[in-house]
Amino acid sequence: MAENQKKILLLPGDGIGPEVVRETKKVIEWFNKKKSLDFKIDQDLIGGAAIDKHGTPITDEVFYKALESDAVIVGACGGPQYDKLEFSKKPERALLKLRKELKLFANLRPAICFKQLVDSSTLKPEIVSGLDILIVRELTGGIYFGEPRGVKPIENGERRGVNTHVYTTKEIKRIAKVAFELAAKRNNKVTSCEKSNVMEAGVLWREEVQSLKDKEYKKIELNHMLADNCAMQLLRNPKQFDVILADNLFGDMLSDEAAMLTGSLGLLPSASLGDKDKNGRTRSLYEPVHGSAPDIAGKNISNPIATILSFSMALKYSLGLLKESAMLDKAVEKTLEEGLRTPDIMSKGKKKVSTSDMGDAIISNLN
Repeated sequence: MAENQKKILLLPGDGIGPEVVRETKKVIEWFNKKKSLDFKIDQDLIGGAAIDKHGTPITDEVFYKALESDAVIVGACGGPQYDKLEFSKKPERALLKLRKELKLFANLRPAICFKQLVDSSTLKPEIVSGLDILIVRELTGGIYFGEPRGVKPIENGERRGVNTHVYTTKEIKRIAKVAFELAAKRNNKVTSCEKSNVMEAGVLWREEVQSLKDKEYKKIELNHMLADNCAMQLLRNPKQFDVILADNLFGDMLSDEAAMLTGSLGLLPSASLGDKDKNGRTRSLYEPVHGSAPDIAGKNISNPIATILSFSMALKYSLGLLKESAMLDKAVEKTLEEGLRTPDIMSKGKKKVSTSDMGDAIISNLN
């Protein structure tokens, strides 16, 4: 492999995943051809697609490919046909394995309301117009990974379900550092969310974030907010926020809520980042915030923008190509300005287009 060649692994997955990744692949190929960038594209199975062929949500071969890639782009995992599978064998376990084993502890989820789509939000235009929030979610700790966990029988024929919410100083400071560093490049403001009123782990979270700010980030404004209040404030006055820092559970919920402020889950990308490896490469995985949407799969009507913008995040955070990332963001905005809409963001007076039409239009605006 040429020294400057970058490996990109595409894992389309299930439902609408293959459709949105197909459009993203076209964009990557455009950069290869028109900008002489040397992206080596590989594609493989994950989630339900991998279960159907190999009996497991992710094979060792695909896992090692992910380890060796400069960026991994996932479409979506899951579908109703896998609901009855044992928890450890479900399609979504592939994503949890990648996040855990690649040590992708920082999940970045931007919630940006494009001015062209203000009317798609369920909130009043003056509330969401110009919205630009970045949610930084801790991704490898907390209640999703804590031990003990499981469902066990107890007396009287009943069962007991247990999940453990646990964090250490190191885990909290590591993710808080990411939030502070990103805020320093934005508006110097972090809102840290927890439930310190009822959870000891929340008390620890609040104290450790404050201690890091006092020592290393004196110029950043830090506010502490209870997670339920943050959920309310996101609907009441979302523009008060710049960077929101949260643990795995609250970050998951708050980022989905923030996503809907923008009009559609089909618009929002995400990045999951780890530390640099021995070669100086930042381990990373990029995926749209939306799920597999089995009800519209195969109809060529899904919105590919979130996945295309996930590739834009890969250009920025993993591949060091800031100019190209900005160029792709502008092409997406121009396409929306031209009035093209997939059904999820369709409004009166706009032109309804298919998944592939939207991808082609974005490429045309790159040209």
